[in-house]
Amino acid sequence: MSEPKSRREVFLKLGLGAGVAALGAQAVASLRSLVPNVSYDSPTTVKIGMPNDFPDGMKFLPDERLFVFREGKTLHAVSAVCTHLGCTVRAEALSAPETKDVSGKPLRLTHRFLCPCHGSKYAGDGTNVSGPAPKPLAWYHLSLSPDDGQVVVDLARAVERDFRFTLA
Repeated sequence: MSEPKSRREVFLKLGLGAGVAALGAQAVASLRSLVPNVSYDSPTTVKIGMPNDFPDGMKFLPDERLFVFREGKTLHAVSAVCTHLGCTVRAEALSAPETKDVSGKPLRLTHRFLCPCHGSKYAGDGTNVSGPAPKPLAWYHLSLSPDDGQVVVDLARAVERDFRFTLA
């Protein structure tokens, strides 16, 4: 038969067990804190206004960092986020409008884009012309909301430069 354990041994093992359990619980809590309960990302599909809110020409939407161009009943959206380091580019009006063939379709250009951070320059269709920017500005998909008729931009859905949204 084994000898009965002393009181000291029982309390020692009990204390070690409690310490290991406490460290384990702390480790689990620390790892759990790395996983957010809520997504703080902004929504990718955003209502940007009624079609009448967009006059012919260009309108800058600072919250979405987006340029929306309208010519008659045709709209297209160009990102205002520089492809170099993510600064917001500024639009500079051209002295005279130009027409450029973009993916087989004529496009009237009234502005060019300049990045104030590192000097990247973009043509009016978003094509990178000079500076450290590695690629052109993105174009985004536009649609009309069926419930209230607002123009909707999908900031997660880049489109080709021949995309045009035509209002009915």
